[in-house]
Amino acid sequence: MMQWINVNEQLPADNELVLAYLPENYVPTPGDPTERTLQPIKILRFNKNFYGAHKPRHKNSRSDHFWSGEGLTNHFFQEVSHWMSLPQKPNSAK
Repeated sequence: MMQWINVNEQLPADNELVLAYLPENYVPTPGDPTERTLQPIKILRFNKNFYGAHKPRHKNSRSDHFWSGEGLTNHFFQEVSHWMSLPQKPNSAK
């Protein structure tokens, strides 16, 4: 059985696509942008040392690491509390 891994205990491999848990990920509700819904689980890619020699760290980031997603779903490292590897695809899937 897969378990959630605390980011303070272990990090994914660089560039690994994982399930990420963001305990405070509130997003606008479709149809009513004034209302927000909690969506704590996302698929993100871990970027080790994203901020480094070639890119200065963003003022809101507390780490050189970063989580990238699709479109506007990027997140600063400190926003993710836990992660786990993606499950294997079903045997019947091609």
